[in-house]
Amino acid sequence: MLIKVFGSAVFGVEATTITVEVNIDKGIGYHLVGLPDSAIKESSFRIAAALQNNGFTLPGKKITINMAPADLRKEGSAYDLTLALGILVASGQIKAEDIADYLIMGELSLDGSLQPIKGALPIAIKAREEGFKGFILPKQNAKEAAIVDNLEVYGIDNIKEIIDFFEGKKSLDPTVVDTRDEFFAALESPEFDFADVKGQESIKRCMEIAAAGGHNIILVGPPGSGKTMLSKRLPSILPPMSLQEALETTKIHSVVGRIKENVGLMAQRPFRSPHHTISNVALVGGGSYPQPGEISLSHNGVLFLDELPEFKREVLEVMRQPLEDREVTISRAKFTVTYPSSFMLVASMNPSPGGYFNDPNAPVTSSPAEMQRYLSKISGPLLDRIDIHIEVTPVPFDKLSEERRGESSVEIRKRVIAARDIQTDRYTDLKSIHYNAQMGVKQIRTYCKLDKASKDLLKTAMEQLNLSARAYDRILKVSRTIADLEGSTSIAGDHISEAIQYRSLDREGWLG
Repeated sequence: MLIKVFGSAVFGVEATTITVEVNIDKGIGYHLVGLPDSAIKESSFRIAAALQNNGFTLPGKKITINMAPADLRKEGSAYDLTLALGILVASGQIKAEDIADYLIMGELSLDGSLQPIKGALPIAIKAREEGFKGFILPKQNAKEAAIVDNLEVYGIDNIKEIIDFFEGKKSLDPTVVDTRDEFFAALESPEFDFADVKGQESIKRCMEIAAAGGHNIILVGPPGSGKTMLSKRLPSILPPMSLQEALETTKIHSVVGRIKENVGLMAQRPFRSPHHTISNVALVGGGSYPQPGEISLSHNGVLFLDELPEFKREVLEVMRQPLEDREVTISRAKFTVTYPSSFMLVASMNPSPGGYFNDPNAPVTSSPAEMQRYLSKISGPLLDRIDIHIEVTPVPFDKLSEERRGESSVEIRKRVIAARDIQTDRYTDLKSIHYNAQMGVKQIRTYCKLDKASKDLLKTAMEQLNLSARAYDRILKVSRTIADLEGSTSIAGDHISEAIQYRSLDREGWLG
């Protein structure tokens, strides 16, 4: 008897429906075809034990299973439940006339219980697109899949539940999630608050500008000056994610199985902080069967690279194209996948191997030549792609000992949101642009027009500091954000001059 059951495979952040054809005939043997990997080939042992422990058997006949399309590589253990049900129906052990109306995925334990799977959200989206009545999967992933409306999602704990469901012995209650309620309920108070930061008012200002325009930023300063502390508080002043951004972010984290159990939608912007020993594949994504890297996991959030010069040079250089295009394309011989990677890059570094500026009173001093050699580990093209460079100096004792709390993240966030609202209105007709950092050359020429005085000021700075064309564009973007924070429709000279101050690493002699 031939039966068809449906599962799904995830490539990139999109799912493809897999048709599992199970045929049972005279003879003996178990033949699994359709480019399955080792985890799928081993499923026969898990299925046999799970069926036996629940009162069923793996038929002693010739079982042929084809996973179509047969030329598409399938991987992972999430097809166990799909294969097991196909075998039970094809062998006549259970009746399930409407099994083709459901998409079924799940990894089986030997006792028949189910383990969570990866990619539940993109699979659910595909199931709805292709008109499936419902999606049956492990209960741990049910809330994640239930984000998708107009699709019945059934979370189960054991294979016996789904068998009883198809035979009409037991009804299953679909998991229901009110996406909007869940999303807004999760927008809680930030864990880290700028009110805890003593002094550093100029750096807070930089952070506010970076958050308002979505600009990349690098902090340069000695150990203990507060670079990491300030960076960890940046997400607390970023605007809340829109529902669309939350869905995009959840989808990426779902593919790699990073969604917490019984959690539906991710409402908080991601903050990723990889160690400097990370490989280039782990950073941008890839592998034999490509998976999203750290730059995609920080999509719509912040990627924090602490001690930037300690990262391998080739690791940093692979970020250059994603920083411009806000997506990364990974090509293999047989297929190509594209992952979104629209993130804010926040980097920190010491100015020298010893950690201090060229200061005779510092505990460990470095010569200007040593400092320059250390800084040269970061290429000019990468620095060009970072909009704001800022020096962070140690906080003096009188500031540290102050009892007065600084301005809270909530207050700063209000100004950031107001500036972002201005940008949202400005770019209403542009689908791919939502804030100033995403502007291309055409938009910069349209929205960053300067009067003669501002143009002369910028020209002087470009000539004296020997800035590149890309740095010119960065200054205009940052000055546009500064103007937005002030509610100004045009860019003035003071906006330009402040933006020029935030190109520290471009200035000759900034080392002292």
